[in-house]
Amino acid sequence: MAMAEKLKHPLAGTKMRGADMIIQIMADEEVDTIFGYSGGAILPTYDGIFQWNARNPKQRINLIVPANEQGAGFMAAGYSRVTGKVGVSLVTSGPGATNSVTPIRDAMADSIPMVLVCGQVARVAVGTDAFQEAPVFNIMSACAKHVFLVKDETELEATVRTAFYLARSGRPGPVVIDVPKDVQNWEGVFQGEGLLPLRGYQQRLDNMSEARISKDKAREFFDLLKASKRPLIYAGGGVINSNASAELRKFAHDYQIPVVTTLMGIGAIDTRDELALHMLGMHGMAYANYAVDDCDFVFAVGARFDDRVCAVPSQWAKRAKVAHIDIDRAEIGKVKKVDWAHVGDVKLSLQDLLAAGKSVKLDTVAWLKHVQEMKARHHLNYNRDSEIIQPQAVLDLVNEITKGDAIVTTGVGQHQMFAAQHFDFKDPRTFLTSGSMGTMGYGLPSAIGAQVGAPGKLVIDVDGDGSIRMNLGEMETCTTYDLPVKILLLNNLGDGMVVQWQTLYYQSRYSGTDKSLHAKDFVKSAEADGFKFAKRVSKQEDLKKTIEEWLAFKGPAFLEVMVDKNAFVYPMVGPGMAYKDMITGPYIEARDKAPEEIRLDTSSAF
Repeated sequence: MAMAEKLKHPLAGTKMRGADMIIQIMADEEVDTIFGYSGGAILPTYDGIFQWNARNPKQRINLIVPANEQGAGFMAAGYSRVTGKVGVSLVTSGPGATNSVTPIRDAMADSIPMVLVCGQVARVAVGTDAFQEAPVFNIMSACAKHVFLVKDETELEATVRTAFYLARSGRPGPVVIDVPKDVQNWEGVFQGEGLLPLRGYQQRLDNMSEARISKDKAREFFDLLKASKRPLIYAGGGVINSNASAELRKFAHDYQIPVVTTLMGIGAIDTRDELALHMLGMHGMAYANYAVDDCDFVFAVGARFDDRVCAVPSQWAKRAKVAHIDIDRAEIGKVKKVDWAHVGDVKLSLQDLLAAGKSVKLDTVAWLKHVQEMKARHHLNYNRDSEIIQPQAVLDLVNEITKGDAIVTTGVGQHQMFAAQHFDFKDPRTFLTSGSMGTMGYGLPSAIGAQVGAPGKLVIDVDGDGSIRMNLGEMETCTTYDLPVKILLLNNLGDGMVVQWQTLYYQSRYSGTDKSLHAKDFVKSAEADGFKFAKRVSKQEDLKKTIEEWLAFKGPAFLEVMVDKNAFVYPMVGPGMAYKDMITGPYIEARDKAPEEIRLDTSSAF
């Protein structure tokens, strides 16, 4: 009995408003920052933040107010991805909620844990087309991991607590709570505990936690691995979500297996590691894609074989047996047929395999020699003789200074792929981008969220002139909260990635992509938003010195670099194409074709 009393919430039995219950549970969930924009239907909960901070000065909840609710959602996502915690966004009804649809779908597609709390009109007005009413439940149900509409005020407390549990458990994702204004104003007794019943979901979670890899199943895995001569690890975002980077790196080094990563898996292994082949896929490294073509065993870890990686499943790693670990059963065999699979947490699964395979020895010396030769021969390259600044050169210079220690966010487009290719990343949770949804405008607000989540780190938003326009209002958010985000705008006066496709596949018909006639002066915009460092570079000789000044500046800093509009992203595997059809462009050496038989030179050690 004494133990039960000890564990009881100190405020259990206290009468409080629904809005105060929401904030109390957020505090219990260790929420230290909320990103959101106020409005009529959510005012009680915003008042709850004010009152919480007045009562708890040592456990204040920071409130970051964006220019737009979409920005709030992406800030919450950036915060979540850097910290590993659940990001929180708080918006009003109607347009506040609908402006949040894109970040919710984006978080769902990339498995980012978030909770979005939306105000809603009072219950008596729901369904009457009341002022700022929107059918949030209907809209968000197709976009989120789960959506709650709180109809019974007595279930509010359990609903909010359950939302956090759902967001972080299993395969992470965003959960939406639609809270009518009268439920926020309702007064009731705070219980201090309790979740909504989740029988089916909880049973699946319990089964998953119990589904450890048995000795027999591990033996089957290692039989496949030992039979291979050219094994390859294919790591995705699930490695990072599961905090399994240490286990992945140990596995790769214990068995000396090279690693390719998805866009979302960047940072799972240090990109400077001799076993790292960096990113594969549509704009992956040529040697990474060649390694997929050449391997005879693929170990897919927390990756889902999406179309940007595996557009032609029958041709992808066609020489290889495939083993797959993922937390989501739906991903197993969905795209690529597998020879061995396990549904479970990546971290625990790798720990089980490492424990079971302590005595396993592989001879991958010749394969690693082959891989290293491909890395040397088919490395990234670009036009180094042009008088026009090349975007790749800009990122190489930044990378020389940051040395893999920066947190890098991006918008979407060519600059996104250039950043993925040309930056080094020592650690997980340091490359933030919109992967599956490919949402332009993601870079700047996610950088703000990342900076809030990692206040002592260097955070760089690599953006494009098209992408940054989408959430340009968030530049003011940087200065409002004195967040030292470094914005790097690579301006090619156009929507570069679409231009690239129009050039290659639409006979250079540039419909809707030319920005050269736009009058936007981004430097003046930055200055108007309070940036004390706002510069533009258009000459090669000014580039290095200005980059050094920009990175060294203590506060928010904006740098625009005018770059070559004809600098395309290579390698490129066209839509619906196999890796054998990869275009390496004019500066990256290609091999004629994948050899019919892989002969490995065993004469010298790696």
